[in-house]
Amino acid sequence: MDENNYIKYNRSSNFLRGCLIALIAILILIIVAGAIFGTIYLRKLQIVSPTEERIEETVEEQETIKEQEITKEETSKEQEIVKSEANLANPVAAVAKKVQPSVVNITVEVIQQDIFGREGLFPGVGSGVIFSKDGYILTNNHVVENAESIEVAFFDGETMEAELIGTEPRADIAVIRVDRKDLKPAEFVSVKDIEVGDLAVAIGSPFGFQQTVTSGVVSALGREILELLEYEGKDFLVDLIQTDAAINMGNSGGALANIEGKVMGINTIIVSPTQTYAGLGFAIPSDIATNIANQLIKYGKSKLPIIGVGLRTDPNIPGAIVYQLYEDLPAYRSGIKVNDVITKCNNIVLRTHLDLIAEIIKHNVGDKVELEIQRDGKVIKTTVELVDTPPGYGR
Repeated sequence: MDENNYIKYNRSSNFLRGCLIALIAILILIIVAGAIFGTIYLRKLQIVSPTEERIEETVEEQETIKEQEITKEETSKEQEIVKSEANLANPVAAVAKKVQPSVVNITVEVIQQDIFGREGLFPGVGSGVIFSKDGYILTNNHVVENAESIEVAFFDGETMEAELIGTEPRADIAVIRVDRKDLKPAEFVSVKDIEVGDLAVAIGSPFGFQQTVTSGVVSALGREILELLEYEGKDFLVDLIQTDAAINMGNSGGALANIEGKVMGINTIIVSPTQTYAGLGFAIPSDIATNIANQLIKYGKSKLPIIGVGLRTDPNIPGAIVYQLYEDLPAYRSGIKVNDVITKCNNIVLRTHLDLIAEIIKHNVGDKVELEIQRDGKVIKTTVELVDTPPGYGR
């Protein structure tokens, strides 16, 4: 090959080689650019499967529900705070709301004589406290005593005839029953948990005005008013709660509740020269009232426990002075003697003989009580079992 031909061939080869390299470079650029733009496009599409879509929707719904629940909880807490503050600002309203559904109006018809001596049926009115869901209602004996008919009006407006289950006139307690199974029973609190000065809310039917609410305070505890009233036959009407909450005729048998809406007593009597409210009302402690009510429901009569002694009080000697013993009853068998001074019952200090009666009737027949006795300057302790009250025997 001559030199000119060789130069031509070499130039042609170089040209082809350059074109090939350029073509390869272009292809590489196209591939890289395609990969970049494809990735961006796929990301924009955010392609997911139907299952993934459902999962994402479920997660979003759950998050929404959770947010709603949190909002409800926060709202509920705020409402509770507002309600609590309102209750503190106006506790009587809160007590009334809780207790009123458990208080009833009682209307009775009693055979009495008019001013001309003619007998006829005369109406009477009182109150009651629902004792159990299945129809038992606690009230005063004097509300339903000798009643020919008893009608009960409830907070929801329903009225029903009631039957008398049992009475205990000595403690002024009675139980009646209606044929209803959906009642709201009251909650009761022991007088041991009550202090002078506590809020006292009376709910009842003064002069027939149903569901009347009045308020005051616990003015005193452990009141004994038998001698003041010469209340014959009411020798178990003891340890009363005194209140200045307005109580009138018709409140008898109704509730005296504390700030928690728990019944601490059954309103029973007022002391007044006009027989209307004068700031002195008295309620039977729930401890005594509920214990007797349970006995009336269980036995149809009360079984008031005794130790078998005659008791008196000396204003100069604190405690219950024994002036009489009854043979074959627990006090006699336990070695108690005449002129012993019983100063404590189950570690409760006794001021008078009525305090001892009050402690004993909070118990049941068969229970045992521990007595502390002062005798000739010595302290004696003895345990006595309580028995039912035989007719004609002392306490």
